Amino acid sequence: MLRKLIAALVAFLTIVAIPQAAQARLQCVAYARQVGDVQISGNAREWWSNAQGRYERGQRPQPGAVLAFRGTSAMPYGHVAVVSKIVDARHLLINHANWSRPGMIERGVMAIDVSEAGDWSKVRVWYARTKSMGLRAAPAFGFIYPGSAPAAAAGTVTASADTGNAQG
Repeated sequence: MLRKLIAALVAFLTIVAIPQAAQARLQCVAYARQVGDVQISGNAREWWSNAQGRYERGQRPQPGAVLAFRGTSAMPYGHVAVVSKIVDARHLLINHANWSRPGMIERGVMAIDVSEAGDWSKVRVWYARTKSMGLRAAPAFGFIYPGSAPAAAAGTVTASADTGNAQG
């Protein structure tokens, strides 16, 4: 009797647990930490402020830097992506997860600076579902440079210049 009860309990837990495990998806933060050299905690929208005092930040892309997106109604937790290659002043390739489809990893996808000032504050990113550069521009804070408080990189900002609102 006890064996049947235990077997039934194990079967029930297996049925309940499998869908949850199948729904577990790689998020952009975990992926950025895994493939990059910027190790910050918190939701993606918090990375910019959490980098203050630990990493240099700025508006110029560099390979290995993390592009930190602001939270919006469409992406309340923000987004982070690792720069893999600079194509030109307004185009770069990024590696990221959870953008085009939940849990999907995308490598070497295009990101375009569409900001008026050319400061990467508004970005369009390749969206696999539509096979296009996405339907709307996403607001971004800028880039977080790898390394622990490296020498000032050209175009970096200090904490006093951080005027971003990290609410999604």
